[in-house]
Amino acid sequence: MSTAEQVSTLFIDGKWVPAQSGETRTIHCPADGSEVGVVSEAGEADTLAAIAAARKAFDSHVWADTPAAERGAFVLAVADAIEARKDEFARAEALDTGKRFVEAQIDMDDIIGCYRHFGKLADVEAGRLVDAGDPTVISRVVYEPVGVCGMITPWNYPLLQAAWKMAPALAAGNSFILKPAELTPHTGMLIMDVYDSLGLPAGVANLITGPGATAGAPLSSHPDVDMVSFTGGVVTGRKIAATAAETVKKVALELGGKNPNVVFADADFDAAVDNALNAGFVDSGLVCSAGTRLIIEESIKEKFVTELVRRAENIRMGGPFEEAAETGPLISAEHRQKVYDYTQRGIEEGATLRTGHHFGGEEHRNGYFYAPTVLDDVKRGMYVVKEEGFGPVITVETFTTEAEAIETANDTIYGLAGAVWTSDSGTAHRVSSRLRHGTIWINDYHPYLPQAEWGGFKQSGVGRELGHMGLDEYREAKHIYENTEPAVTGWFSMPEK
Repeated sequence: MSTAEQVSTLFIDGKWVPAQSGETRTIHCPADGSEVGVVSEAGEADTLAAIAAARKAFDSHVWADTPAAERGAFVLAVADAIEARKDEFARAEALDTGKRFVEAQIDMDDIIGCYRHFGKLADVEAGRLVDAGDPTVISRVVYEPVGVCGMITPWNYPLLQAAWKMAPALAAGNSFILKPAELTPHTGMLIMDVYDSLGLPAGVANLITGPGATAGAPLSSHPDVDMVSFTGGVVTGRKIAATAAETVKKVALELGGKNPNVVFADADFDAAVDNALNAGFVDSGLVCSAGTRLIIEESIKEKFVTELVRRAENIRMGGPFEEAAETGPLISAEHRQKVYDYTQRGIEEGATLRTGHHFGGEEHRNGYFYAPTVLDDVKRGMYVVKEEGFGPVITVETFTTEAEAIETANDTIYGLAGAVWTSDSGTAHRVSSRLRHGTIWINDYHPYLPQAEWGGFKQSGVGRELGHMGLDEYREAKHIYENTEPAVTGWFSMPEK
């Protein structure tokens, strides 16, 4: 490729083009600072061009009028194409994010499962007949695509979070503009290549690589965008919702959480400790549903935390392709400093640092590593309990009664996910039914199914992804009422002619 071709990474109206400004961004691997690639740095003008392309494609009905079964077959073909190039996709994701290659491979398996779920679902629910109570009336509810969808996705699971949006959007017949996080664009580029190679009509799928403030902003404000779907922080989510309200467009928001991991004294001790590590430290805690808020029964607290700390201190940090590594870096120096400051604030508020809160050893100096951290003796109301740290920092709270455990776990503005650990099924189901969170695990943490809805209560967002509702987010319901024997109503008097 020539240099010009290398920076033509915007996919608009079926073509790879450079940013209109000619600006580029160099992507570096967070594990060691090595250069991953150079991409186009889109601005507002590029996004407006992508919106225009998506609008033209949707208004032409080229994809919306494609039979649902054919759209489903296309989405299934996307899954097969990713599977055939799985390691290529996983390598691109690992280099952009710094996460371990094996974790990126697991992400690809989840992405493949997502496309297969929505591919199979595409023509399952075409609509329904409604009994009007009148044999002369045919009353139908049909489902139609929303239209042009703007999709803004985060850097922690770049393609997975995008797939949760793109797969149902394609299955439903929409056109869209994907704006991935500016630090992790490469799997977004690869998936556009897949769509193009499979013959998706021009303008149905568009890609913008650039910062949110300029490239992303029009997706929530422009009147030609019918829906905006955003995954990220609550502060940005509020701004997007407010901007979208000006044109009353449909909004779907997944805004993270401060997720409780509640452990009762009768839980399987080894399994609960091991899963507490997974809950808080998998993918360096860079997970919206991470169980970084450990709420543990007082009687086992010291034994549990001592073992948790012992295990945490043995977690090996390293780059994507280091076989001995168990967790990777954070995304950037700025984000690492944010996590450091978050932890430091907790210590200043009175929390006890049990382990972590450092950047690793000499072998980690070229990357943005932050050691798995445990803050003990935290209290409700502390900043580190209320706010999402989005890093490998577990805080420890205690309870003595079931009612206190429920009250503590629900004492948050968020409501994305949580877990209950106990050997008593009655306790498990009572507590899980009282927790105000969109996903509850009992004696487990983190697994999800593409067939089951995902989303949050309270300020963790609005709408649902995955499951049946994940498809409904990208459809509008229309009621069609047909009178097969039209007649004069006689409601108003008929004047003489």
